[in-house]
Amino acid sequence: MSNVIEVNVVTGQKTTRDMTAAEKQFVIDSAPSADDKLVVLREERNRLLKETDWMAGSDVTMSNDWKAYRKSLRDITDSYKSMDADGFAFPTKPS
Repeated sequence: MSNVIEVNVVTGQKTTRDMTAAEKQFVIDSAPSADDKLVVLREERNRLLKETDWMAGSDVTMSNDWKAYRKSLRDITDSYKSMDADGFAFPTKPS
């Protein structure tokens, strides 16, 4: 059972009631889909890759640690479809 707490903005009085069927459906419909979660994961992964793109230039020698880090980022969607999956973590940047 889900409850809603309503607050009277004039008096500050709080009342609690059960959610209506329409409110429950709205919450369900508003939840991010699996596709939405994958988009968020890819956007963050792309941001992290972009931070290190300068190392991939032809005049820079990239260490094996950085190559492995970037590969792990590129491959992360092979293992995870969202950032809230059990055991999810972005790889650690080399120092």
